[in-house]
Amino acid sequence: MYQINEFQQRHILDAALADRVANLLLAAVAEKGKASIAVSGGSTPKGFFQALAKKKLPWHAITVTLADERWVNIDSSASNTQLVYENLLQDEAAGATFFHLKQGKTCCEQTLSTLNLAAERTLLPLDVVILGMGEDGHTASLFPCSDEIDQCLALDSPALIKVEPKTAPHQRISFSFAALAASANVFLHISGEAKKQVLATAIAGEDSREMPIRAFLHAPNVNTQIYWAE
Repeated sequence: MYQINEFQQRHILDAALADRVANLLLAAVAEKGKASIAVSGGSTPKGFFQALAKKKLPWHAITVTLADERWVNIDSSASNTQLVYENLLQDEAAGATFFHLKQGKTCCEQTLSTLNLAAERTLLPLDVVILGMGEDGHTASLFPCSDEIDQCLALDSPALIKVEPKTAPHQRISFSFAALAASANVFLHISGEAKKQVLATAIAGEDSREMPIRAFLHAPNVNTQIYWAE
């Protein structure tokens, strides 16, 4: 399932999404004593990150992580971790805990096992998930071109998996569809006419292996809130 929320300007979307997410995190902390949120990289969420970072929340009880990460050094321009530190873990949100997806030298079975255990203990189920979407319909690092696509989409997959995309650089570590879709609050944050056309194509079809974002749009038990601005 999905619902489309359209905004005429990106800064209006950023403010509205920050308000919505702040309320969800606050409610989760009030209910459980803690909250978790997985965000996505790229240029689109920067304004949202900066708006959310200014919210007066019990950040000491909130853990932030990424929906996926490239297996690169944190000082690389390709690092989503660096993006989050520079734009979200600032101001009020500087007190949040960050759960690193890239830990260790290699993304081997031992690393994945350790990360999955830590995620189960501290993060899951995620209270809020903020997804992005590529021109090919991938989301997180669930790439249609990868040999791991069936594992990415399988309902019995581990929470964190290694992905080797064939049409994009860098080895990746990503939350699986099963782990992301288990969140009660899934958002797809996109902007621009080109992404709106990609979204229309995704909505019109059913094959999630062709466009993985379809798994979130068409799953009957997932309510994906789409936030789009020009």
